[in-house]
Amino acid sequence: MCRIGAIKSLNYVHPSQALLLMQSQQKGHDNSGFAMVMHDLGGIFEGYKHLPTLSLACTDEGLKVAEDMLHAAGFQRVLQWVPEVNDKPGLDINAMPNYVFETFDYPKHIKKSSQKEKEELLLDMRLNLRAALEDDEMGFVYSFWPDVVTLKEIGDPRDIGTYFNLWEADSKFTARVITAQCRQNTNYDIVRYAAHPFFLQGFTALANGENTFYQKNKEFQRKLHRGYIGFESDSQCFLYTLHYVHRQLGWPLSYYKHVITPLPFEEIGHRDDAQELQAIRQSLSHLEINGPNTIIGVLPDNTLFTCCDAKKLRPIVVGRSSDTVVFSSEVCGINEILPDRDWETDIYPNEREIVVIDNNLEVQRWKQ
Repeated sequence: MCRIGAIKSLNYVHPSQALLLMQSQQKGHDNSGFAMVMHDLGGIFEGYKHLPTLSLACTDEGLKVAEDMLHAAGFQRVLQWVPEVNDKPGLDINAMPNYVFETFDYPKHIKKSSQKEKEELLLDMRLNLRAALEDDEMGFVYSFWPDVVTLKEIGDPRDIGTYFNLWEADSKFTARVITAQCRQNTNYDIVRYAAHPFFLQGFTALANGENTFYQKNKEFQRKLHRGYIGFESDSQCFLYTLHYVHRQLGWPLSYYKHVITPLPFEEIGHRDDAQELQAIRQSLSHLEINGPNTIIGVLPDNTLFTCCDAKKLRPIVVGRSSDTVVFSSEVCGINEILPDRDWETDIYPNEREIVVIDNNLEVQRWKQ
């Protein structure tokens, strides 16, 4: 079983907190990797929230290919952060030669374009970079988006934290929303792209569990959007459905739950919105999921949410203080981060709801 976690705070949080959150759940994962996505960046990135940041792990050749492509497309680099690594002997990490986080100004021809046009360009650029770097594993492009940084690596999470000097908190590398998982994909080949969390156009998703409708989801999704690629993990389907329902169709988040775990027909028949829910079941039945799973997601506006499968077969708990909310597969993770909270206010989401945290840290529970 995987373990997942998320931190959302009114203050900027260092990734060391995400490592502590996951370390306390060590017995629930296999130490095969660590990955995180950071939204709403602070530190050295705080002044560049409106510009896209590239998160890239690559060889020397891959770095040259990527930078040449970006330059040719008209992107101008305004900030580069290369983390200092601690490459001491004995660390269990399958490290790449380069880890680069670069922020770019948009090409001149698109600076006055709409936000949607810019977002489509960023997606196309990331897909082009990924395709160009796939040969000989020259590089892995995890995200290219404003106010977002992604890190994924194979190895022991403790050693990954040591390698990137993430155990000691500082003010350079922080965010208000961090999602993390400490396990590589185990159903298929272990590759960096298969590690949770998954990211697409401002949306992030990660999961604890499995999706036994993976094949059905995959065959349907790959025809829906050019960004639905890879499918290195069955849990990527959760991200693509979230993106499709919320961005492509423009539906409210509440309908995401109705798509992935629709209500039984007999329950639908007694509801005021029965016609809409029946239409969803008929038109999007190939996006329904099955199997034990819990999902954590982040929307482009940094809303954080979680929901479970229709039988609640994977755990999740929500704990909060006055300035921070933590999602965790196990309560021990929250105890590590928020030891002084009021434990009686912890939430254990049920199988028919979405728990949503807005940017004021207001907790909402939406019954399906």
